[in-house]
Amino acid sequence: MATRRRASCRIPAVPGPNTQLIRGVPLFADADDAFLQRLADEFIERTYAPGETITEEGEAGRTFIVIESGDVTVKVHGQEVGKLGAGDAFGEMALIDKSARTATVTADNEVHGYQLPVWSFRPLVESHPEMAWALLEALAQRVRVAEART
Repeated sequence: MATRRRASCRIPAVPGPNTQLIRGVPLFADADDAFLQRLADEFIERTYAPGETITEEGEAGRTFIVIESGDVTVKVHGQEVGKLGAGDAFGEMALIDKSARTATVTADNEVHGYQLPVWSFRPLVESHPEMAWALLEALAQRVRVAEART
C-alpha cells in the first residue's frame, strides 16, 4: 500500500526587519538578541506610496512603525513639526495606551517599513520588563522635547 503525501498548504513567511534595523531604534537599543529576534518575527512589512498618509492625527493608534527606507513628514494640527527617515520609528505611544494618533505622518517618497501591531508587542513587553522601562524612557524624552517647543 502506497503512502499518500498531503500537499503542503504552508504560506511562505515574509521576512521581518533584520535585528540590526530594530536595534537602531533607541527604544530597543539595549534589548538582547533573543528579544530582538522575537520582535522581528512580529513585524509586518509595508510599502507606502509617495503622498500616502501613514497615520492620521486623531485616528486610533494600533501600530508602531520603523522606517527602513524613504522619508516622511510629521504634522501636528496641520503644521509640520519634523521629518523622519531610514532607521527612525514612530507610534510608540500606540503600544502603551492605544490612544488616538497625535500626528499625521505622510510619505514624501516611496517608504518601505515595518509595522508592529500593539497586540503582538504587549505580550513581549510583559515577558521582558526591561523593555517597559525603555519604553517609559523613550516617552519621557518625547515629553521633554515637546515641552521645549512650547
